[in-house]
Amino acid sequence: MMRFTGMGGLLIGGLLAVAGCGGGGGGGGDSSPSGSAVASPFDAGPRAGESLVDEALAAKGEPLFKSKTCSTCHGFGVRITGPDLKGVTQRRSAAWMEQQMLRPEVMTKEDPIARQLLGQYAVQMPNLMLKPDEVKALIEFLKKKDKETAAAQ
Repeated sequence: MMRFTGMGGLLIGGLLAVAGCGGGGGGGGDSSPSGSAVASPFDAGPRAGESLVDEALAAKGEPLFKSKTCSTCHGFGVRITGPDLKGVTQRRSAAWMEQQMLRPEVMTKEDPIARQLLGQYAVQMPNLMLKPDEVKALIEFLKKKDKETAAAQ
């Protein structure tokens, strides 16, 4: 068995700690708890916030966030009932967010990240019967909120 001492042990421990942090950076409530990072086939690839914001779609997404009752459970920089959405587009891919919004009950059963979120928040995200174009607008709104937050810091 190999033993690590001194700086080597600290380096290995530090790398393991960083690797154990879930999500793709940023604060907020839906990153994986320390030590139990999980992967999802829907969350592979670039983070949603890495692409440019479609301002026209984001403008459509903002009123949807309120009218579709997203704001009942989610806030930005604050936890309500569900995960804090601040930084979500830096933690998740657009494909994962799309599936979570379109089919949350299926995601909870089949997706490790969604299942972990249900365990962490103990609230099943309801299926709001969103249309694909509404989901794309909501994702653009979330990207815009994240970019505004980053610019303000």
